[in-house]
Amino acid sequence: MPTTESADNDQLFVLTAVLLTPAQFPSVLGDDYPEVCAGLGLEPYAEGYGLVLGQDSDGARWTVATEDVSLVACAIAAWDCGMEYDLSPGEHSIVGALPGWPLSLAVAAPGVPQPHDPEPKEGDPPPLAPPDAEEWGPAQRRLGADEIAMQWAAWREQVDDEDTFAEPGDHAHEGVRRVLEEARGYVSEPPPPGRVRSSFAAGEARTLRVDGPGWSMVARTDDIAFVLLDDEPGEVHPVGRGPALPALLSSLDELAARPV
Repeated sequence: MPTTESADNDQLFVLTAVLLTPAQFPSVLGDDYPEVCAGLGLEPYAEGYGLVLGQDSDGARWTVATEDVSLVACAIAAWDCGMEYDLSPGEHSIVGALPGWPLSLAVAAPGVPQPHDPEPKEGDPPPLAPPDAEEWGPAQRRLGADEIAMQWAAWREQVDDEDTFAEPGDHAHEGVRRVLEEARGYVSEPPPPGRVRSSFAAGEARTLRVDGPGWSMVARTDDIAFVLLDDEPGEVHPVGRGPALPALLSSLDELAARPV
């Protein structure tokens, strides 16, 4: 199993890794890149980080933050293809070792005690812990948006083409109208990095992920959008293209953060 070094120069048995950049970060942790960094006690540098999650020889949970984003990206790509990759960031690239894990993991390192938070030492930050996504709230809303983005075809099949764009002043859903107004505001006043993200989709289209206070929107630049709201548990609101949505999505895509 790949290893790296923890804060105490103890071996860390690597279980997984994730990217933390303006264009790619675990959505469950926040609405934008600076918010996620703040929750982890990291500076929101534009270059971003790689987060390596693992256990030390005592079984304690650790999250190692490294500036070597390319190395972590290569490891994730290899693992996604079922290939082995020894993820061992160089000591000079390690920003810090944070106790705990910010994400839930269903795996554990073999041959060491079960995962547990390390014994706190004076001056140590509280152990990282995953957000509570059991009840509907910001974390679960963002996870719901992630699912729609990953399962777009299945969600799209449930919507006919008669849904219309919610223009201010009409009888459309008030919450959806507010989301669209705030999204339009992003075009004139760009939000914090990561609030608008763009990734590949089928053909020449892009998948847009847009978040804001209490809401998430997922859209395809050549299709419709879906809106989720904190104050409406489990509800997903489709927004048809209409006359205005295409221009809004195009403008959002122009200012969106994109994976390198």
